[in-house]
Amino acid sequence: MRAHLIPLNAEYPPIQIVKDVTLVGRQEDLCDIYLPEVSVSKIHCLIVRTDGLLFIRDLGSTNGTKVNGQRVTRGALLPGDVLAFAGEKFRVEMGPGEPDLPDAELQIVPTEVVNSLKSSPGELIPQARAIQTSDSDVRLLDAGE
Repeated sequence: MRAHLIPLNAEYPPIQIVKDVTLVGRQEDLCDIYLPEVSVSKIHCLIVRTDGLLFIRDLGSTNGTKVNGQRVTRGALLPGDVLAFAGEKFRVEMGPGEPDLPDAELQIVPTEVVNSLKSSPGELIPQARAIQTSDSDVRLLDAGE
């Protein structure tokens, strides 16, 4: 999944959300998205990316986190939403993209490939387990994860 925050009122470049958990705030050495504005708390909020969705969680910031003008403590983000950290506003852009592969061991493969790995009907080889993600795709993970 591709996810970006497009700045609406600041001189920031577009921000790509690449991590599953992204910390937003004013503390440069700790935050993944560093916003040096005094109205942004040192540790302002989290953006969580999971199953093709984005979620936001305010971490008790002084000036709040807003989605489409409404102050939120947590919630889902949709494409086109306006996300504001204190006074800094960003438009949320999301869409299909290349699957994110944080480690070489995570891959999306066709169901036919997984079926060929079965050692007996209904049983996968011991080195891997499969998680069905749709009718045509599965994710293969190392058994040690």
